[in-house]
Amino acid sequence: MAMKDYSDEFKADAVALYESTPGATYKNIAADLGINRATLREWVLRDRERRGVTAAAARPSARPAAVVSDDPDERVRRLEARVAELEASERKLATERDILRKAAKYFAGGDELVTSRFQFACDHRATFEVKRLCQVLDVNRSSYYKWLAGAEARAARRHKDQVLAEEIREVHGESGGAYGSPRVTAELREKGHVVNEKRVARIMRACRITGIRLRRRVRTTVPDPAASPVEDLFQRDFTATDPGRKLMGDITYLPLTGGKFLYLATVLDCFSRKIVGWSIADHMRTDLVSDALRMAARTRGSLDGAVFHSDHGAQYGSRAYAGLCDQLGVTRSMGAVGTSADNAACESFHASLKRETLQGAHDYGDATTCRRTVFAWLTRYNTRRRHSANGHLSPDTYERRHTAKLTLAA
Repeated sequence: MAMKDYSDEFKADAVALYESTPGATYKNIAADLGINRATLREWVLRDRERRGVTAAAARPSARPAAVVSDDPDERVRRLEARVAELEASERKLATERDILRKAAKYFAGGDELVTSRFQFACDHRATFEVKRLCQVLDVNRSSYYKWLAGAEARAARRHKDQVLAEEIREVHGESGGAYGSPRVTAELREKGHVVNEKRVARIMRACRITGIRLRRRVRTTVPDPAASPVEDLFQRDFTATDPGRKLMGDITYLPLTGGKFLYLATVLDCFSRKIVGWSIADHMRTDLVSDALRMAARTRGSLDGAVFHSDHGAQYGSRAYAGLCDQLGVTRSMGAVGTSADNAACESFHASLKRETLQGAHDYGDATTCRRTVFAWLTRYNTRRRHSANGHLSPDTYERRHTAKLTLAA
């Protein structure tokens, strides 16, 4: 507001308004009057100086002091009422302190103790009133009673989870400790259980039932710079409409004690992810991959017209291997150099094999134990192990169902 000359009456009224208003501030009164805060303050201080009074004496108390009665009986009654009020407050604080002390011990335990605030309130309702428990624990009383009403249903669910946990442990054990929740769920459904994978995963987490994690890789792909270029006929499409049409191959290491290795070459059918050929040796010469491909030809009866995809390892690029492919009627295909994604299905298979057979160990032991362990897993992989790419059916089962469908269609 623009500065102007205020009358003495206006100034006096402004000062009187400020002095007579309990709790008022210069800012609030000045805003009401439409004047500057400093201007109002100056008027008030001049008026007090003229009257010779202090600020405390000039301003009325925000709340008038209580009139103290001279009657002794009245004073006793007031003191007794105050004592009763303080005692009630002390009892309330003591109750809350006891509740919080018990709650601290209750929730400070490990996973074996119940950590629900509702459960705590339920366990201590005989000691403290529910209203006070809910207030201290900061929970809604109606929610607590709703939770309490569902106790029987929760107990029934816990019992069912315990029964299912035993079934899960059995399936997990049969898989050699390899199956995670998707394959465990598929196995349970095969046995007639109607179960959701999320529930299986939750129970497995609670019971600490887990699969086996991946280990570091050792390089087994050594490209041959003199090899003739081979076209990529897969283009990362690892699917097939029929068995024996599209095959993939790779080599992986099998660690032994003393820092030694065996090497495994595999031939994987893209249709069912079945391992149709393999070979184990203590070397990575061309014979290793050739023997695996010959086994695949015996398994399928013929590989004539099939496409075999591999990385750029020297074994797959050799003249001897190219000659074997020509002899069997197999067309070669290779992914890009240094790109594991172009051979991802084989990479994933070998990772699963070592994860589930080593089970966290650093090596297989001696060569005989290694061969026996890997052989057992490979055969079980084809006949029993459930594969996510097959709708959680084993490769053999998946191929049998495919054959049955073709027979019915004919």
